[in-house]
Amino acid sequence: MFRRFWNYLKALLTGKFEEVADPKIQIEQAIAEARSQHRRLRETAASVIANQKKAQMDLDRAMEDLEKLNRNTQQAVLMASEAEQSGNSKRTIELTQTAEAFANQLIAKEQEVDTLKTMVLSSTQATEQAKAAVTQNAQQLQARVAERQKLLSQLDQAKMAEQMNRAMESMSAEVGQDVPTLDEVRAKIETRLARAQGTTELERESVQGRMLEVEQAAAASQATARLSEIRSKLGIEAPAAAETPSTQTAGAAGADGTTSEAPSEAPAPETSPDTTEASG
Repeated sequence: MFRRFWNYLKALLTGKFEEVADPKIQIEQAIAEARSQHRRLRETAASVIANQKKAQMDLDRAMEDLEKLNRNTQQAVLMASEAEQSGNSKRTIELTQTAEAFANQLIAKEQEVDTLKTMVLSSTQATEQAKAAVTQNAQQLQARVAERQKLLSQLDQAKMAEQMNRAMESMSAEVGQDVPTLDEVRAKIETRLARAQGTTELERESVQGRMLEVEQAAAASQATARLSEIRSKLGIEAPAAAETPSTQTAGAAGADGTTSEAPSEAPAPETSPDTTEASG
């Protein structure tokens, strides 16, 4: 039960860690770990190569010793043969024992050489394998470094896309209780505009609105009559196509639905004979 709980806890913590972990940092960690593995592999390969070099040097030294022992053994046998031919039995026995001693050393050295040859052969194979492993791992490390740039570029693109998505969502969705959205502000403005327009229409249709409209029409009529009087005194005819303020007011009233009528013709001013003569 304790192991099961511990495995569950590790899985839970791993999942939480993966949720909050920064992918960029994880990429750098993966590259650092790959480089560390490559460095350890190179150190191991260097040790294998060093062992092969040491075994080769031991073999070379053993071969030299073997050749030397072989020469000494042959020399001892020749000297023992010469002593035997000369009739010196004591000298012959001594040289024969010396030759046997050299022969025993020669046999031991030959066995050592055979062992060293086997070691050199196996270490050479291990060296070739280590070199191949280092070369292959170096290629994989270069591929991972190249993939690192690609992953970092994709990560930047993903972050930019996420920021754009959040920005677009904030334009149409609710962003919080304290920050209104554009849709809420638009609805509030349209509500105020509709209320203001409705109030304006009510004011126009009320009695006070009509009274104000009648007063404006009367003022316009008086102004038109005054202009006509001035033109008459000056002997100037009124332009036929000119639009008077009273007609503009009447047109505006008709557009609003009111029935106020503007005077179609200005009242003719009363003129005295003196006025007529003066104008003449």
